[in-house]
This record gives sequence, structure tokens and C-alpha cells, in this order.
Amino acid sequence: MVGKAYALLGPTASGKSQMALELARRVPLEIVSMDSAQVYRGLDVGTAKPSAAERAQVPHHLLDVIDPDQSYSTGRWRTDAIGTVREILSRGKVPLIVGGTMLYYRALVGGLDALPQADPEIRAAINAEAREKGWAALHAELAKVDPPAARRIPARDAQRIQRALEVWRLTGKPMSSLQGRTSAGLPFSLKAFALVPQDREALAERIAARFDAMLAAGLVDEVKRLRRQYKLSAGLPSMRAVGYRQVWLHLEGDISAAEMRSQAVAATRQLAKRQLTWLRSFRELEPAEKLAHSFL
Repeated sequence: MVGKAYALLGPTASGKSQMALELARRVPLEIVSMDSAQVYRGLDVGTAKPSAAERAQVPHHLLDVIDPDQSYSTGRWRTDAIGTVREILSRGKVPLIVGGTMLYYRALVGGLDALPQADPEIRAAINAEAREKGWAALHAELAKVDPPAARRIPARDAQRIQRALEVWRLTGKPMSSLQGRTSAGLPFSLKAFALVPQDREALAERIAARFDAMLAAGLVDEVKRLRRQYKLSAGLPSMRAVGYRQVWLHLEGDISAAEMRSQAVAATRQLAKRQLTWLRSFRELEPAEKLAHSFL
């Protein structure tokens, strides 16, 4: 008999985690994190990682998987998530995948693109070029070798520009030509729900208030501690996460504390906007209000 898992998706600061915790009081849930920043150890304050008390209330998985000086791929998350869901089902519990990393969800349900693994040397070379010429120049280069990818990727999205150029330099082929997905082949059924705030202005206010709370909780000191503990650079995925990227720039003396705050809030709002665009593209999602009824 095939087991059933559930997923709760939504933009940042929409209340996904709180909804999952409330549901866990009535249903024997175990939560599988779908957050590309919460996989890193030590990134606690700036990722709104569940507290020790919340983890004691309900088991959480795929948190604190690796150190922040390492990289964690979408493919690895998919493998880890599938294995974790199967383990939860084997214990007779209900797996609930919760998060806002939409690329992870797309990979989970649609399979993976036939793309090469990351190459640290090529990435380092691309980052060096970006420091010299700027990401806008590298985006222009991408437009020459892979126009479809360049049209999809904003000129300021360093992470995706880097990946597209990396694929081109590794394979000699445009990334857009390699993005035919493989079969998903999930060993369980999955029903997914979306928590979509109707009041976008209220969401923007929650985003700002949450970042202010993170600052009050010691986000800057957290990044200082991570920089002492690990050999980090601005180009690592962990330090490119929204909030951490802006704190890094502040600690380097590139921006003031006020600029750090305003840029982080703006970047988080842009992230939420992208997440909402992703959500509209997933036709199979049901409203989050129906999630609790699925267990009745």
C-alpha cells in the first residue's frame, strides 16, 4: 500500500510554520523542512529556524544538515526528502513537507533536470569575473550563449547567472537545452496545499517586522560568529541567502546598518513575490484551508 504525504507551500512570512505546528497538536505529524537556508548549521536567527521548544513539540527533519561552508544541492534535498518521508511513513506517522523553496518542490514532484554537478573551480572563476566586471556584464555574456535562460533570469540574480554560465562552460551547451526533466517516480502519493496571503501589503509589513525581530534577536552577531567559526566567503550559498547577504555587506563595511535593513527587507519582499509567481505555476495546489480537512 502506497503511503500518503502532504506539502504546505507559501511565501516567506506567510505563517506556514505556525500552521504546521497548530496542525501537529491534532495530527501525529512529522515535519520535513523544504527550506534551502535552514539546511545550514548555525543559520538560525536569519532563517527563522524552529526553536528547540518547537522541535520538542513535533519532530522536524532536514534542518542543520551541513555546515555553512559547504553546498547543498536540489538533487541532494530531493533524495534526502524522499528517504525521510519513507521513514516517517514506516513509523505510522504523517509526513508534512513545509517550506518556501519552490525549486525543491518542483524537483520533488517533477524530477531533476539533466544538468551537471557544480564545479568549484569554474564557480570561483565566474565569481572572480563578477568582482571585476559586475554581474550585469556576465548576464550580457549569458544572453549571447543562452538567450532563453537570460530572458528568464534577472540581471541581478547572481546565483542563477552563475549556474547558467557554469553549465555552459562545463558542457558547451545552453542550460535551457538541458532542462528536460526526468520522471519523478515518487514512492508515495503527495497532496500539496498553498498558503497564499490575500493582503499583500500586510505580508510586506510582516516581512519588515520579522527582519526587525531578527536583528533584535542577534542576527548580526550570528553572522559574526559564523565568520569566526567557518571559512566563509560572500559567494557561498549560505551567505547568499536573503538577510545574510546584506549583513555580510554591512560587516564588510560596504553598507550602513540602515542600508542593510532596507536592502534585506526589499530583497525579502522580492523573494516573496517570486515565490508567489512559482505558486501560481503549480496548478495542482489546493488552498491551505483544506489541509486540516484532509486528515478527517
